[in-house]
Amino acid sequence: MAEAFWQTLGLTFQLAAITTLILLLLGVPIAYALSQSKSRWKPLLEALISMPLVLPPTVLGFYLLLAFTPRSAFGAWLDDTMGIQLVFTFAGLVVGSVIYSLPFMVQPVQSGFEHLPAHLAEASYSLGKSKLQTLLRVLLPNIKSSLLTGLVLSFAHTVGEFGVILMIGGNIPGETRVASIAIYDEVEAMNYELANQYALVLVIFAFVILAIVYGINQRVLGGR
Repeated sequence: MAEAFWQTLGLTFQLAAITTLILLLLGVPIAYALSQSKSRWKPLLEALISMPLVLPPTVLGFYLLLAFTPRSAFGAWLDDTMGIQLVFTFAGLVVGSVIYSLPFMVQPVQSGFEHLPAHLAEASYSLGKSKLQTLLRVLLPNIKSSLLTGLVLSFAHTVGEFGVILMIGGNIPGETRVASIAIYDEVEAMNYELANQYALVLVIFAFVILAIVYGINQRVLGGR
């Protein structure tokens, strides 16, 4: 029982860590592009990215399940050409989590970019720096608080996922059974003691991570 408990928690935090890393690599360029965009299509793209904030997780999970199943054209193509199966696999959880948590990375980082003074980038360009150098060496260091917020929100949101995870991954021990699914499963089995153990770990984790974020943000703001 103890081994299964720690295995489930380990899988939960592994999923959150991988998802957050991917979101960092994807979300920062997307946030930067949105912050610089003047296109009339920008609101539509922002709405598309933000849809997981308002859609019920089961709705998003249902459509991802339809897309990923080998019976669909996309799922069959993934299986036949690349040998990838996303339904009821850890890889599928990662893909679903990235899509579901994308706005939690993009929105705070985009806001950070939009609130930077324009002269920072202009001064960098005048010194001969490229857009990539300006982004990495000038802009990103000045939005540390926004980056931290995006990282923490993405990680914590992934840890607490339920609907999308259940629809795509089901409840396979050691493969797709994460803490949120385990809590639901143990409550259904009326095993409240074990459910409480999972829940208590997540409560403590949430409190600690938020306390760290607020502490760092206070120091960042205090140092200005």
